[in-house]
Amino acid sequence: MGMTVGHGGSSMSEPNIVPLIDVLLVLIIIFMVITPTTPKGLDALVPQPPPPNQKQDQDLLNKTIVVQVTSGGGVLINQDKTTWENLGPQLSNIFAQRAEKVAFVKGDDSVEFADVARAIDIMRGSGIDHVGLITAKIEAGQ
Repeated sequence: MGMTVGHGGSSMSEPNIVPLIDVLLVLIIIFMVITPTTPKGLDALVPQPPPPNQKQDQDLLNKTIVVQVTSGGGVLINQDKTTWENLGPQLSNIFAQRAEKVAFVKGDDSVEFADVARAIDIMRGSGIDHVGLITAKIEAGQ
């Protein structure tokens, strides 16, 4: 604490805040370092293509559900046409008896992401726990 002699023989004390600022800066750095960085975003499941010399399992193909958003604004569930209004109830019926609630969504090249996000939202609302994404490279086996 510093002291200055004022007028008329009285003393006036001034706090020295430099050490206080140093301590606060050290504390800020410590809290920045120990704060865990958590990643934000969606968990993405990606279907794995079979090895090149092995044929796909037909039973697994029958259990796989793929919701495709077409460029004309339509929706397909495993190549069966449906409407946006019927997508949720149909998926609820499909997954009512299944223990593993995993489905995949695929969009055509010219589809806006808002339509794909709408499909994901409907899928999550119908009780599907994990929604995977299928891209053109995954379909090609790359």
